[in-house]
Amino acid sequence: MRNTTLMTVLGACALLAACGKSGEADTTATQGSAPAAASQAAPPEPTAEEKQALLASLPAPYNTGDLANGKAKFGMCRSCHTIVEGGANLTGPNLYGVFGRKVGSLPGYNYSEAVKTAGFTWDAEHLDKWLAQPRTFLPGTKMTFPGLKAEKDRVDLIAYLKVETGYKAP
Repeated sequence: MRNTTLMTVLGACALLAACGKSGEADTTATQGSAPAAASQAAPPEPTAEEKQALLASLPAPYNTGDLANGKAKFGMCRSCHTIVEGGANLTGPNLYGVFGRKVGSLPGYNYSEAVKTAGFTWDAEHLDKWLAQPRTFLPGTKMTFPGLKAEKDRVDLIAYLKVETGYKAP
């Protein structure tokens, strides 16, 4: 939540700085492209405290997730998925913004027919079932991952993904 507020404040500051005030000379032409680049920079990475606050705001059991273990478990996913905003699709789609997104709908990724026609929206419950047994949860998927059997590891991984992929509480 603080992360959203921080990004909103930073975005507003960038807009106000770019607008200037009437009667003042526009100095961007004489300063080169540095101001434009600064105003288009990605928002700062959330602090550890902001990540912990977001974690605490998640519904149970994800609010008790171990982010370090979730990050370690995501290591198994990293060869196929990115999680940063605007990140590339690899063998699997980019997962930034996955929660609340209709399954099989990320533009630019070629999903299997099974995923394209699944008809649900990604949430923690669907992702938990997917991570436990991808091939039996959604037969026909291209995903070769055999599954993450330990429930605690799935909870930690989902908590980590919520914190790292731009999740906004409803």
